[in-house]
Amino acid sequence: MLVRLPTSISEAQECLAEGAVPVGGATLVWATWQRDGFPELAMSLRELPAANAVAPGTLGAAVTLSRVGEEMPEVLRRAASTIGTGAVRRSATVGGNVVGSTLRCLLPAALVLDARATVLEADRVYETDLAEVVAKRPLLLGLRWRDPVVSGYHKDAADAGGPPPFVVGAAVHARGDGRRTLRVAARDGYEVLSESLPYEGDPEDAVRLLERTDFGALPAEARASVRRVVTDVLTRSADA
Repeated sequence: MLVRLPTSISEAQECLAEGAVPVGGATLVWATWQRDGFPELAMSLRELPAANAVAPGTLGAAVTLSRVGEEMPEVLRRAASTIGTGAVRRSATVGGNVVGSTLRCLLPAALVLDARATVLEADRVYETDLAEVVAKRPLLLGLRWRDPVVSGYHKDAADAGGPPPFVVGAAVHARGDGRRTLRVAARDGYEVLSESLPYEGDPEDAVRLLERTDFGALPAEARASVRRVVTDVLTRSADA
């Protein structure tokens, strides 16, 4: 298998045009390749500057999970820190988790940040929403968002090899009119749900509104986790 390491967008597009298979940390595909055979040509974005950005409001797809640090919003930082082992986080990438993984542990965090995705194709680079990323699984260059006022995250404990643990994230965003918006997203099994609500200042009112959405159909234990995260985030936002 030949692995190309493009250093520019145009080089990466040439690789795609030649049929190169994108690969990040290979934590998700290595076992499959060992079983089914390796592709003739692969491409890693680890040398591409646009895919390695780590800055306020920006995170490249080739960034490993271990590099998602203090400069990132709490919800994203905590989500990354709970994925796999330390060894996995030093190899697995943001793009591999959001696009390649069936669990998509970072997706709820990205949803509550209202993140937009920058996508690379052989003939263009464009920005799209996370729904298209999940549906079409394109080659992700990175994520961009506007930092929230505050955010929070919770992941249930789970046994290795068992069903996916329940995950919930929340964030409060400032609006241009001086008001605020609460965004909440959760992963229940392999399903991801999200909601955006106006926030008027009372956590209990926000929780009651959320219960009238699909979140109200979650199991009791999951709803309790959502309540704790939402209440915590809204309480902290009152001082921010």
